[in-house]
Amino acid sequence: MAAHSSIDAITRRIVERSKPHREAYLDRVQRAVAKGVHRSTLSCGNLAHGFAVCSPAEKAALAGDVVPNLGIITAYNDMLSAHQPYETFPQIIRDAAREAGGVAQVAGGVPAMCDGVTQGQPGMELSLFSRDAIAMAAGIGLSHNMFDAAVYLGICDKIVPGLVIAALTFGHLPAVFIPAGPMTSGLPNDEKSRIRQLYAEGKVGRAELLEAESKSYHGPGTCTFYGTANSNQMLMEIMGFHMPGASFVNPGTPLREALTREAAKRALAITALGNEFTPAGEMIDERSIVNGVVGLHATGGSTNHTLHLVAMARAAGIHLTWQDISELSDVVPLLARVYPNGLADVNHFHAAGGMGFLIKQLLKTGLLHDDVRTVFGQGLAAYTVEARLDDNGMVMREQSPEESGDAKVLTRIENPFQSNGGLKMLTGNFGKGVIKISAVKPERHVIEAPAIVFHDQQELQDAFKKGELNKDFVAVVRFQGPKANGMPELHRLTPPLGVLQDRGFKVALVTDGRMSGASGKVPAAIHVTPEASDGGPIAKIKDGDMIRLDAVNGTLEVLVDAAEFASRPLAEANLDDNEFGMGRELFAPFRRNVGPADSGASVFFG
Repeated sequence: MAAHSSIDAITRRIVERSKPHREAYLDRVQRAVAKGVHRSTLSCGNLAHGFAVCSPAEKAALAGDVVPNLGIITAYNDMLSAHQPYETFPQIIRDAAREAGGVAQVAGGVPAMCDGVTQGQPGMELSLFSRDAIAMAAGIGLSHNMFDAAVYLGICDKIVPGLVIAALTFGHLPAVFIPAGPMTSGLPNDEKSRIRQLYAEGKVGRAELLEAESKSYHGPGTCTFYGTANSNQMLMEIMGFHMPGASFVNPGTPLREALTREAAKRALAITALGNEFTPAGEMIDERSIVNGVVGLHATGGSTNHTLHLVAMARAAGIHLTWQDISELSDVVPLLARVYPNGLADVNHFHAAGGMGFLIKQLLKTGLLHDDVRTVFGQGLAAYTVEARLDDNGMVMREQSPEESGDAKVLTRIENPFQSNGGLKMLTGNFGKGVIKISAVKPERHVIEAPAIVFHDQQELQDAFKKGELNKDFVAVVRFQGPKANGMPELHRLTPPLGVLQDRGFKVALVTDGRMSGASGKVPAAIHVTPEASDGGPIAKIKDGDMIRLDAVNGTLEVLVDAAEFASRPLAEANLDDNEFGMGRELFAPFRRNVGPADSGASVFFG
């Protein structure tokens, strides 16, 4: 089906806006492709270092440029549940490459931190910047120019966006992303949330809280709620970086291993030495990026991707804006209910039909571009499938069902959960920000209340514990942007604000920090830019100022006389405590040079 008129118009606008940047990028990609990967032209010393640990047969093959060499970029570590399964993947990939007549080498490792461990801790101030550090680390691994293609082993919050930036920076190489899958279902997410709220109210102790958390996060794989990590996997499949049906297969299963083998062989098949050459920088275009945004809205995905998708697109010379994302949200219906937008987890989503069913529904009405290139070939319709094992243990694919396996989790396009994606850009005399309302009740989409200003999360926590917040108010939490302290996630705010909302108070959050994909039921205007540390209007807000957050009309206003507001001095904050400890001093150059949130909050794209 032809593209939906609004999808087509927004895509064309992005193409036109991006043209000079995209043309320059593609020119660089094509020049790199023309140079090729010619290992035989390396000096003998260079090449000897590059294949010193290979077998004699592999050395002979790599010396003559006659077989493809696959570079593995891995984010393995065994502290992160999502990345622990990657320990065994390099050997699986090497074996598969050998079967296909190629070679595979681990080109490099990249850091992978867990936001779940660092939430509310000093280490969280490194989290967003780790994305750009990951891109740089992957670039170092690929800089040896030994590889005809790359596979990327990464799954969680900043890791996949960082790896995509690297893959597109090395856009002359084919790139296949290999997921590890979600952990099996544990304690239901709504029950975990209930215990967290009881703990915030002092009704249960730390032992009960730890027991609930441990039953929820209990084994290998991604956390099962639909935050940034699982939004990443959806994106990689709908943008064509995954093999069809690969995203949400559990770790440690025969199908997961078969999909990994298949992905390795496919990466070798799409190199310049074969007949299906698919360089990543040419494969991903404006249509692919729009497909990613559409998928994000249709599934109620993470607000972190209003940063990451912008940065990922910029790496390919494509200029995506918050306005584009907001307008796409207006026309893309919500088709999935996965926690925090529902009670189900990603395993339930996968069992109900998963990505194959979702893509089929969106293609039916032209909400996705089918005419895209993917690592699997031409056309997104090839992804309307479910992956299975045949009798020989090989991957086979069946068409996804016409009906959802659970209409409360995943629904047809004719009967959406809501008519839009629930993610909007907000503009006004605050500057601009974003809000995700797919889990917020309609009666809370507009909040007007006096401001209470905080300069860190702990101030709000302390005020809550003292009983000072039992009233209608808008919490303005500032000096949390990328220049101030690296833009940490502020999830410690969710339980107390949720408690106050449940007590019947009108509450909302406005911040230049982040709230990720688990912002939940409290209306939260996040990523406000310009940030307080960059002279943004949020630095002029005073306690008692009336704030109006209107997610219906997309506005964020302080209801103060314009002349008075303009004349106010900017507040200042002592950020000395954010400068040192847990590695924060190493990232001072990032804080000095980072771009604004609406440009991706990156040191690469100002």
